[in-house]
Amino acid sequence: MTAEISPSDAVLAVAARNGDAQAFAALMCRHKSWLYRFIRNYAGDREEAHDLLQESFVSAWRALSRFDAERPFTVWLRRIALNKCRDHARRGAVRRAALTLFSFAVEQSVAPPGADDTRSDDDLQRLESAIANLPRALKEPMILTALEGLSHKEAAELLGITAKAVEVRVYRAKRRLSELLNPGTVDGSDEAFAIKTPPRLVPAE
Repeated sequence: MTAEISPSDAVLAVAARNGDAQAFAALMCRHKSWLYRFIRNYAGDREEAHDLLQESFVSAWRALSRFDAERPFTVWLRRIALNKCRDHARRGAVRRAALTLFSFAVEQSVAPPGADDTRSDDDLQRLESAIANLPRALKEPMILTALEGLSHKEAAELLGITAKAVEVRVYRAKRRLSELLNPGTVDGSDEAFAIKTPPRLVPAE
């Protein structure tokens, strides 16, 4: 008995572009887990990530006429989600700037990690929060390479910068996270960071 072969992303996307809602639903089911994880790692909040996931798929549906079937669907979809995350971050920055006109900024202290490598929910929340609050120029290369598994070249293509710039920014991001999560340390090496960072912050759903 021959196993049924699932249609490729390109085939489904073209069908969806021609009005096949079931084809687009299949694309959503196929890609929602990793896309949610990517957005969650960027936004640092579950509810916001779910909202941004929905917005990303709505935008993708509306933009199908501009999808190039010769290019990977995942790259196209990730770029849409990245733009949604950037817009969301800009809106948040405006709100925070407005609030500072009426209140004092409150700095939250970060407790040092335990002696062992056991990570509680609080540890993960601290890490997620630290990543979410990195400057955009550091956060995006960090998420794409260290958490999403893209190569420096792939991340560079997505972000419109050079692979060398990605490498430098990832190093700086790791160094900054090390300083935030482990006060008094400045080791930004891959080995040091790997000890403190789980392979995936958000499990696939």
